Amino acid sequence: MRIVFMGTPEFAVPSLEALLRSDDQVVGVVSQPDRPKGRGQQLVAPPVKLVAERAGIPVLQPLKIRTPEFLQALSSWQPDLIAVAAYGRILHTPILHLPPMGCVNVHGSLLPKYRGAAPVQWAVINGETETGITTMLMDEGMDTGPMLLQERMAIMPDDTAGTLVPRLAELGGRLLVETIAQLKAGTLTPKKQDDGQATLAPLLKKEDGLIDWTMSAPSLANRVRGLSPWPGAYTFFGEERWNIWKAVATRAATSDKPGTIVAVDKQSILVATGEGMLDLREIQTANSKRMPVSQFLAGHKVSPGRQLGVRNV
Repeated sequence: MRIVFMGTPEFAVPSLEALLRSDDQVVGVVSQPDRPKGRGQQLVAPPVKLVAERAGIPVLQPLKIRTPEFLQALSSWQPDLIAVAAYGRILHTPILHLPPMGCVNVHGSLLPKYRGAAPVQWAVINGETETGITTMLMDEGMDTGPMLLQERMAIMPDDTAGTLVPRLAELGGRLLVETIAQLKAGTLTPKKQDDGQATLAPLLKKEDGLIDWTMSAPSLANRVRGLSPWPGAYTFFGEERWNIWKAVATRAATSDKPGTIVAVDKQSILVATGEGMLDLREIQTANSKRMPVSQFLAGHKVSPGRQLGVRNV
């Protein structure tokens, strides 16, 4: 079959690579435009574009996809099927109806749970113990189309979004190829999603990383995991911003106000929360690297009784 692949970040790379190893022909790739990155704000190509260029596959990077020019360019590739993984935009009807076999999406959750742009992050934030990959036929909704194949994957207690995404991405590539093979063989029956069971996983913003110390310690520990590596969980110690990269919930009770540093030893900083205490294990401050609390305390004076979360300006 002639396949057009639409995807942008690292999550989408294994899906494209799996298609390139398959019996079908990837005739074109669509990715988001290059974006400025880093302190120098130099334009950086998305990971999917780099893989496509190495494979000699033509790439389109439209600023807008709802234009006659883009639809004409897409049509010129004459795709039998469009495969999508984390492209970053909702496809409208003319694109969805273009390929005879439809558009197949690789989604990083067990649909109908966690529809949206950040399914892996929200699964970890919410303390789920498993997630997975769902392939589906796309419609104009946000991850609402009929499901094709689904495979589960355990979320380990020490997983972060950053450690989970690569494993899910590899599973997504394998499941995409299997989905297309079964579609070609006519052995796959699309299954309607139960909208009543749907939950949302909206795009995360930088401000979502600010720690609310009135939450319970287990919820905050999961939030630290789910927000790693981006946008990262953070709080303020006076004027200094602390990025918290690792933390463990403890059930130990305290009457201290949430956000109060209750105890400090060589290995940890215990902070009162709305329920239990959060044991901070890895911290980063501005212009420094991530470091274990034992190393952090060697260069920072931190005393019990100080309040976290209130920025003194």
